Amino acid sequence: MDRRTAITWMLTAVAAAAVLERDALAAEPAKSPAAKGYGPDPDLLKDYKPGDLWPLTLTAEQRITTAALCDVIIPADAKSPSASAVGVPDFIDEWISAPYPGHDRDRTIILTGLAWLEAESQRRFQGDFSNLVLRQKNAICEDICYLPKAKAEFKSAAEFFKKFRDLTAGGFYTTPAGMKDLGYIGNVPIATFAGPSPEVLQRLGLA
Repeated sequence: MDRRTAITWMLTAVAAAAVLERDALAAEPAKSPAAKGYGPDPDLLKDYKPGDLWPLTLTAEQRITTAALCDVIIPADAKSPSASAVGVPDFIDEWISAPYPGHDRDRTIILTGLAWLEAESQRRFQGDFSNLVLRQKNAICEDICYLPKAKAEFKSAAEFFKKFRDLTAGGFYTTPAGMKDLGYIGNVPIATFAGPSPEVLQRLGLA
């Protein structure tokens, strides 16, 4: 899974970020966090840490699995750091813990999928997913990374991977490192700004 493939996934994720599907795996709903409702508006001058706004969901073990899978999807290379290095697991934990409509169903997908991933790692390679070598991690991911072609026994896991991949790409490419990786240069101040031309100002009645 190279960087070019990851960027292609990201572009798809960005286009769908506002309407991430709410499809759930066939499993019992995961327990919701304690947060009720949206709460007060955040203080925009405060630097919030993970868990400040609502209780987080992932256990320490689940965070390890999350970080490992994030780095299979977007590994470090000569151009940028890995997804876990820029805090994408924190983003995913915040996302699935948020008390907004639909996030509870995303939480079910992610938690059920992480459990499947660990069980499949043990079944195939007798080890935790995070401890597998890259070749073994890829072997599992290749079976679930493309939903339309996933075998029947991997359909639910492929639904999980699709959701997880979208969240990973969305989290990574909205960080400074991710935007730099894309070559995005918007919202960057420049030393000089000439402003509109005299012709434009005259047309607007401002000159």
